Amino acid sequence: MKKELFNLSGKTALVTGANRGIGLAIAQQLAQYGANIAITARNKQQLQNAKNKIQSNTTQKVQTFSFDLENTKQIPKLFEDILSQTKQIDILVNCAGINKRSAAEDVETKTWEQVIKVNLTAVFLLSQQFCQHRKKLGKGGKIINIGSLQCKAARPTTTAYAASKGGIAMLTKSLAVEWAKYKINVNAIGPGYIATDLTAKLKADKDFNKWVISKTPLERWGLPEDIAGAAVFLASSASDFVTGQIIYVDGGWLAAL
Repeated sequence: MKKELFNLSGKTALVTGANRGIGLAIAQQLAQYGANIAITARNKQQLQNAKNKIQSNTTQKVQTFSFDLENTKQIPKLFEDILSQTKQIDILVNCAGINKRSAAEDVETKTWEQVIKVNLTAVFLLSQQFCQHRKKLGKGGKIINIGSLQCKAARPTTTAYAASKGGIAMLTKSLAVEWAKYKINVNAIGPGYIATDLTAKLKADKDFNKWVISKTPLERWGLPEDIAGAAVFLASSASDFVTGQIIYVDGGWLAAL
Protein backbone atom coordinates (compact mmCIF):
# COMPACT_ATOMS: atom_id res chain seq x y z
CA MET A 1 0.00 0.00 0.00
CA LYS A 2 1.43 3.37 -0.97
CA LYS A 3 2.27 5.82 1.79
CA GLU A 4 0.36 8.50 -0.12
CA LEU A 5 -2.88 6.84 0.96
CA PHE A 6 -2.30 8.18 4.46
CA ASN A 7 -0.91 11.57 3.45
CA LEU A 8 -3.03 14.37 4.90
CA SER A 9 -0.93 17.25 3.58
CA GLY A 10 -3.04 20.22 2.56
CA LYS A 11 -5.95 19.06 4.74
CA THR A 12 -7.34 20.78 7.84
CA ALA A 13 -8.87 18.74 10.65
CA LEU A 14 -11.21 20.05 13.32
CA VAL A 15 -10.99 17.92 16.47
CA THR A 16 -13.33 18.60 19.39
CA GLY A 17 -12.32 17.68 22.93
CA ALA A 18 -8.69 17.71 21.84
CA ASN A 19 -7.26 19.27 24.98
CA ARG A 20 -6.29 15.85 26.42
CA GLY A 21 -6.67 12.09 26.19
CA ILE A 22 -8.05 10.53 23.03
CA GLY A 23 -8.81 13.84 21.31
CA LEU A 24 -5.28 15.12 21.83
CA ALA A 25 -3.74 11.85 20.60
CA ILE A 26 -5.87 12.00 17.45
CA ALA A 27 -4.93 15.62 16.79
CA GLN A 28 -1.24 14.80 17.26
CA GLN A 29 -1.33 11.90 14.82
CA LEU A 30 -3.34 13.77 12.19
CA ALA A 31 -0.71 16.51 12.37
CA GLN A 32 2.07 13.93 12.06
CA TYR A 33 0.51 12.80 8.79
CA GLY A 34 0.42 16.33 7.43
CA ALA A 35 -2.90 17.89 8.46
CA ASN A 36 -3.26 21.37 9.88
CA ILE A 37 -5.25 21.25 13.09
CA ALA A 38 -8.06 23.22 14.73
CA ILE A 39 -8.91 22.08 18.26
CA THR A 40 -11.77 22.97 20.57
CA ALA A 41 -12.41 22.45 24.27
CA ARG A 42 -13.74 24.47 27.18
CA ASN A 43 -10.51 25.11 29.09
CA LYS A 44 -8.28 27.74 27.43
CA GLN A 45 -5.14 26.77 29.36
CA GLN A 46 -5.56 23.08 28.51
CA LEU A 47 -6.06 24.04 24.87
CA GLN A 48 -2.82 26.00 24.88
CA ASN A 49 -1.01 23.08 26.51
CA ALA A 50 -2.43 20.75 23.86
CA LYS A 51 -1.32 23.12 21.10
CA ASN A 52 2.20 23.16 22.52
CA LYS A 53 2.30 19.36 22.64
CA ILE A 54 1.11 19.01 19.04
CA GLN A 55 3.56 21.61 17.78
CA SER A 56 6.48 20.06 19.68
CA ASN A 57 6.53 17.20 17.15
CA THR A 58 5.28 18.81 13.94
CA THR A 59 5.49 21.96 11.88
CA GLN A 60 1.77 21.90 11.05
CA LYS A 61 -0.41 24.86 11.92
CA VAL A 62 -2.47 24.45 15.11
CA GLN A 63 -5.29 26.81 16.07
CA THR A 64 -7.35 26.75 19.27
CA PHE A 65 -10.98 27.67 19.88
CA SER A 66 -12.39 27.73 23.39
CA PHE A 67 -16.01 26.63 23.38
CA ASP A 68 -18.54 24.72 25.51
CA LEU A 69 -20.47 22.33 23.24
CA GLU A 70 -23.40 22.38 25.65
CA ASN A 71 -24.09 25.80 24.10
CA THR A 72 -25.60 24.16 21.02
CA LYS A 73 -27.30 27.33 19.73
CA GLN A 74 -23.88 28.89 19.15
CA ILE A 75 -22.39 25.95 17.21
CA PRO A 76 -23.10 27.53 13.77
CA LYS A 77 -21.22 30.65 14.89
CA LEU A 78 -18.37 28.54 16.24
CA PHE A 79 -18.05 26.82 12.88
CA GLU A 80 -18.09 30.16 11.07
CA ASP A 81 -15.39 31.51 13.39
CA ILE A 82 -13.19 28.48 12.75
CA LEU A 83 -13.70 28.73 8.99
CA SER A 84 -12.82 32.42 9.03
CA GLN A 85 -9.36 31.44 10.27
CA THR A 86 -8.79 28.04 8.66
CA LYS A 87 -10.56 28.82 5.34
CA GLN A 88 -11.67 25.20 5.03
CA ILE A 89 -12.22 22.07 7.11
CA ASP A 90 -11.65 18.74 5.37
CA ILE A 91 -11.89 16.41 8.36
CA LEU A 92 -14.21 16.61 11.37
CA VAL A 93 -13.47 14.52 14.45
CA ASN A 94 -16.28 14.63 17.02
CA CYS A 95 -14.43 13.52 20.14
CA ALA A 96 -15.75 15.73 22.95
CA GLY A 97 -18.03 13.97 25.42
CA ILE A 98 -19.12 13.80 29.03
CA ASN A 99 -20.43 11.11 31.37
CA LYS A 100 -22.49 11.64 34.51
CA ARG A 101 -22.81 8.43 36.52
CA SER A 102 -25.81 7.57 38.69
CA ALA A 103 -28.52 4.94 39.02
CA ALA A 104 -31.04 5.27 36.19
CA GLU A 105 -33.92 5.94 38.58
CA ASP A 106 -32.02 8.89 40.06
CA VAL A 107 -30.93 10.64 36.84
CA GLU A 108 -32.21 14.20 36.84
CA THR A 109 -33.70 15.65 33.67
CA LYS A 110 -31.05 18.38 33.68
CA THR A 111 -28.28 15.80 33.73
CA TRP A 112 -29.90 13.72 30.99
CA GLU A 113 -30.27 16.76 28.74
CA GLN A 114 -26.68 17.89 29.37
CA VAL A 115 -25.19 14.53 28.37
CA ILE A 116 -27.39 14.20 25.29
CA LYS A 117 -26.61 17.78 24.24
CA VAL A 118 -22.84 17.39 24.40
CA ASN A 119 -22.53 13.78 23.25
CA LEU A 120 -25.16 13.65 20.52
CA THR A 121 -26.85 16.95 19.63
CA ALA A 122 -23.55 18.83 19.30
CA VAL A 123 -22.16 16.03 17.11
CA PHE A 124 -25.12 16.30 14.77
CA LEU A 125 -24.99 20.10 14.58
CA LEU A 126 -21.25 20.17 13.90
CA SER A 127 -21.66 17.47 11.26
CA GLN A 128 -24.48 19.44 9.70
CA GLN A 129 -22.31 22.57 9.49
CA PHE A 130 -19.47 20.48 8.02
CA CYS A 131 -21.77 19.03 5.36
CA GLN A 132 -23.06 22.44 4.33
CA HIS A 133 -19.47 23.71 4.11
CA ARG A 134 -18.29 20.79 1.96
CA LYS A 135 -21.36 21.03 -0.29
CA LYS A 136 -20.61 24.70 -0.89
CA LEU A 137 -17.05 23.81 -1.89
CA GLY A 138 -18.28 20.96 -4.07
CA LYS A 139 -15.89 18.58 -2.35
CA GLY A 140 -16.23 15.50 -0.19
CA GLY A 141 -14.88 15.10 3.32
CA LYS A 142 -14.41 12.83 6.32
CA ILE A 143 -16.38 12.78 9.56
CA ILE A 144 -15.15 10.61 12.42
CA ASN A 145 -17.37 10.22 15.49
CA ILE A 146 -16.01 8.82 18.72
CA GLY A 147 -18.40 6.25 20.08
CA SER A 148 -17.90 3.69 22.81
CA LEU A 149 -18.37 0.07 23.74
CA GLN A 150 -21.75 1.44 24.81
CA CYS A 151 -22.72 1.88 21.18
CA LYS A 152 -23.20 -1.88 21.48
CA ALA A 153 -23.77 -2.76 25.13
CA ALA A 154 -24.58 -1.06 28.43
CA ARG A 155 -23.48 -1.20 32.04
CA PRO A 156 -25.11 0.16 35.22
CA THR A 157 -25.05 3.88 36.18
CA THR A 158 -24.42 5.17 32.64
CA THR A 159 -27.93 5.40 31.22
CA ALA A 160 -27.66 8.87 29.64
CA TYR A 161 -24.17 8.13 28.31
CA ALA A 162 -25.23 4.80 26.84
CA ALA A 163 -28.26 6.42 25.20
CA SER A 164 -26.06 9.11 23.68
CA LYS A 165 -23.51 6.61 22.34
CA GLY A 166 -26.26 4.36 20.98
CA GLY A 167 -27.45 7.48 19.21
CA ILE A 168 -23.97 8.05 17.81
CA ALA A 169 -24.02 4.58 16.27
CA MET A 170 -27.23 5.23 14.36
CA LEU A 171 -26.39 8.86 13.58
CA THR A 172 -23.17 7.67 11.97
CA LYS A 173 -25.02 5.19 9.78
CA SER A 174 -27.79 7.64 8.90
CA LEU A 175 -25.46 10.46 7.88
CA ALA A 176 -23.23 8.06 5.95
CA VAL A 177 -26.17 6.89 3.87
CA GLU A 178 -27.61 10.35 3.31
CA TRP A 179 -24.35 12.19 2.60
CA ALA A 180 -22.68 9.59 0.42
CA LYS A 181 -24.01 11.56 -2.56
CA TYR A 182 -21.79 14.44 -1.42
CA LYS A 183 -18.75 12.13 -1.12
CA ILE A 184 -18.70 12.66 2.64
CA ASN A 185 -17.61 9.53 4.49
CA VAL A 186 -19.04 9.20 7.99
CA ASN A 187 -17.60 6.60 10.34
CA ALA A 188 -17.10 6.08 14.06
CA ILE A 189 -14.53 4.59 16.39
CA GLY A 190 -15.69 2.65 19.44
CA PRO A 191 -12.92 2.72 22.05
CA GLY A 192 -12.66 0.03 24.68
CA TYR A 193 -11.31 0.93 28.10
CA ILE A 194 -8.61 3.52 27.43
CA ALA A 195 -6.10 4.70 30.04
CA THR A 196 -6.45 8.49 30.30
CA ASP A 197 -6.61 10.99 33.13
CA LEU A 198 -10.41 10.67 33.00
CA THR A 199 -10.24 6.91 33.67
CA ALA A 200 -7.33 7.05 36.12
CA LYS A 201 -9.52 6.46 39.17
CA LEU A 202 -11.15 3.45 37.53
CA LYS A 203 -7.79 2.00 36.58
CA ALA A 204 -6.51 2.58 40.11
CA ASP A 205 -9.40 0.51 41.52
CA LYS A 206 -7.86 -2.96 41.81
CA ASP A 207 -11.15 -4.83 41.38
CA PHE A 208 -12.25 -2.74 38.41
CA ASN A 209 -8.83 -2.97 36.79
CA LYS A 210 -8.87 -6.74 37.21
CA TRP A 211 -12.33 -6.89 35.64
CA VAL A 212 -11.21 -4.83 32.60
CA ILE A 213 -8.12 -6.98 32.07
CA SER A 214 -10.15 -10.19 32.40
CA LYS A 215 -12.68 -9.01 29.80
CA THR A 216 -10.05 -7.84 27.30
CA PRO A 217 -8.43 -10.63 25.25
CA LEU A 218 -5.30 -8.52 24.71
CA GLU A 219 -5.09 -8.25 28.53
CA ARG A 220 -4.41 -4.55 28.85
CA TRP A 221 -6.05 -1.16 28.83
CA GLY A 222 -5.90 0.67 25.54
CA LEU A 223 -3.87 3.83 25.02
CA PRO A 224 -5.05 7.05 23.34
CA GLU A 225 -2.52 6.30 20.59
CA ASP A 226 -4.38 3.07 19.81
CA ILE A 227 -7.42 5.14 18.86
CA ALA A 228 -5.37 7.70 16.93
CA GLY A 229 -4.16 5.12 14.41
CA ALA A 230 -7.73 4.24 13.46
CA ALA A 231 -8.53 7.93 13.13
CA VAL A 232 -5.67 8.47 10.67
CA PHE A 233 -7.02 5.62 8.54
CA LEU A 234 -10.56 7.02 8.56
CA ALA A 235 -9.34 10.54 7.82
CA SER A 236 -7.19 9.49 4.86
CA SER A 237 -7.88 8.33 1.32
CA ALA A 238 -7.08 4.79 2.49
CA SER A 239 -10.69 4.66 3.74
CA ASP A 240 -12.42 6.21 0.73
CA PHE A 241 -14.67 3.15 0.30
CA VAL A 242 -15.47 2.89 4.02
CA THR A 243 -18.57 4.64 5.33
CA GLY A 244 -21.27 4.01 7.90
CA GLN A 245 -18.97 1.80 9.97
CA ILE A 246 -18.02 1.63 13.64
CA ILE A 247 -14.50 0.35 14.18
CA TYR A 248 -14.18 -1.00 17.70
CA VAL A 249 -10.67 -0.49 19.06
CA ASP A 250 -11.24 -2.51 22.21
CA GLY A 251 -8.53 -5.17 22.51
CA GLY A 252 -11.05 -7.81 21.47
CA TRP A 253 -13.64 -6.99 24.16
CA LEU A 254 -16.74 -7.33 21.99
CA ALA A 255 -15.40 -10.41 20.19
CA ALA A 256 -15.21 -12.45 23.40
CA LEU A 257 -17.95 -14.34 25.22
